[in-house]
Amino acid sequence: MADIGIRPIPDTTIALQSEGAADLAGGIRSSQARSRGRLIWHRLVHTPRFWVGAIAITLIALWAILGPVFYPYNATGRDSLNMGIGPTQLHWFGTNGIGQDLYAQTLVGLQKSLVIGLIAGPLGTAIAAIAGSVAGYMGGIVDKVIVWCINLLLVLPSFILLVILSPLFKGLSWVFLTIFLAAFSWMIMAQVIRSQTRSLRNQDFVKAARYMGVPMPKILGRHIIPNVASLLIIDATLGVVGAIMAETSLSYFGFGVRAPDVSLGTLLSEGTSAAITRPWLFVFPAGVLVATLFAVSLVGDALRDAVDPTSGVNRE
Repeated sequence: MADIGIRPIPDTTIALQSEGAADLAGGIRSSQARSRGRLIWHRLVHTPRFWVGAIAITLIALWAILGPVFYPYNATGRDSLNMGIGPTQLHWFGTNGIGQDLYAQTLVGLQKSLVIGLIAGPLGTAIAAIAGSVAGYMGGIVDKVIVWCINLLLVLPSFILLVILSPLFKGLSWVFLTIFLAAFSWMIMAQVIRSQTRSLRNQDFVKAARYMGVPMPKILGRHIIPNVASLLIIDATLGVVGAIMAETSLSYFGFGVRAPDVSLGTLLSEGTSAAITRPWLFVFPAGVLVATLFAVSLVGDALRDAVDPTSGVNRE
């Protein structure tokens, strides 16, 4: 009688089974992510302030891009016959003391502020996502170094650093300012992403991917970042508001955008001294700034409520 033995399971079979389990776990997580994405979108479309903010942002951006095309004056030209006049049919927002058209300058300033905000905000969020996920996933000395850098940047006086470094970048003032704002805006969100990653790295689908030898960048890109994407979207949206406000404040004090470049901050700085005698020099740039910040804040607030499961947004 032949012996009936138990045949050992080949290593390739174990690997295939592990891979199948990992794929199944990944599929479940992807399905959950899609379901959560649909739920968040459902909440957004039933939030009126989201549509108000999104439509307002779209109109403001189109106005900033297309407005100068259909306007006869540019930001640098001078009308020597109409210097320092208020709003007229010829100059919609009036002119400054040297005859430059304020409407054209406001559009150019809005363009610059939007570009700085739309670059610095998402760039800061991207830095936070990379630094936080790497620190939380790897741990050890890497985590300690990144946390040390975060704590150092949190206590550094960013305004004083900008004052010291700004004379070195006179020719690229707005580019340097954009990078500077992004470099000092990621630390808090990085701490949040680090905490979330430390929790996610112990989940079965991450362990299965690590057991299969999936490289760390792919694990972070496929499993970690998508699960914290909602937080990153909110941070990027609100980061645009923060960057525009920071640019406006720094340019107002002369440490941001500088001539010949124009931003809303420089226009407000120039119009402050004439806010009583020639109020249009201050009121129009300030109104455009407030409208822009309010629109972006509406979208960010709606996103925050849509992601928060305890919010009062209508949901299924």
